[in-house]
Formats: sequence, structure tokens, C-alpha cells
Amino acid sequence: MVSILMVCLGNICRSPLAHGILESKLPSDKFYVDSAGTANYHVGDSPDHRSIAVAKANGINISHQRGRQFKVSDFDTFDHIFVMDQSNFENVIKLARNTHDSSKVKLILEVDPHIKDKNVPDPYYGTIKDFEHVYSLLDNSCNIISKNLINN
Repeated sequence: MVSILMVCLGNICRSPLAHGILESKLPSDKFYVDSAGTANYHVGDSPDHRSIAVAKANGINISHQRGRQFKVSDFDTFDHIFVMDQSNFENVIKLARNTHDSSKVKLILEVDPHIKDKNVPDPYYGTIKDFEHVYSLLDNSCNIISKNLINN
């Protein structure tokens, strides 16, 4: 089974969306998707209500997810670790024990060569439109990721 982890800061906005989107595109008998945050602000919390609403509007239920903090053992558990922005990339890389760990970590928007800014904007202080924009960015990248994973 191939395992994929989505990581943002608090694990209530971007990474739960990425988790739900990618999970909806992959067969569950061959792939395991999870999400985490680099900070511990929202451990045990549900995703932000706006993330839940945007996912639901697109036919995806993420309301069952709960926030958790990224831990070093995630390098052992996951084959691929996709982070939402440069700050989270640096925070995860700081925890890497070796080059094998760090080789698993990528910015999620890196998979799309057409996107110039490789940082998924944090919609937390924004409006529902910001969450919809984030959904669109993540959906596009998750399409590419799922095709790459299924074809490998």
C-alpha cells in the first residue's frame, strides 16, 4: 500500500482539503492518505467549517477528519509527504533524520509546472472564495498526483 501525507500549518484548512481530494481520486485498497499540521494548534479539532463546506460542495466529506501534528515517525509511515507552502516545507525538513526522509517531502504545487507560485495560500483569515481558490489549486495538483501514482 502506498501512503501519502498532506501537511499544512494547523491541519484544519489546506491539508484536510488535499487529504480529502486525493483520497477521492485513489482506490482505497492500494493507497492510504492522511494529513497533519506542523503546529499543534488544532490537535483533535475538525477541519475549518469553510473547508468542510467547500469539500462538500464538490462531493467530498472531510468532516470526520481530526487535526494532528506531524511527527518524526511520519517519515517511516509515509512514502510521499506533500506540504502546502515553503514555511511548512522547512518545518518538516528540519525534522528529517537523513536524506531518505527529506527526499519524501515536496511542495504539493511542484507537480504542476504551469503554476509559478508553488505556495498554496492559507485561506484561514480569508473568505469562502479563498477556500474555493485553494480547493481549485489542490484539485488540479491532486489530479496530477493521482495519475502519477496510479501509473507507477
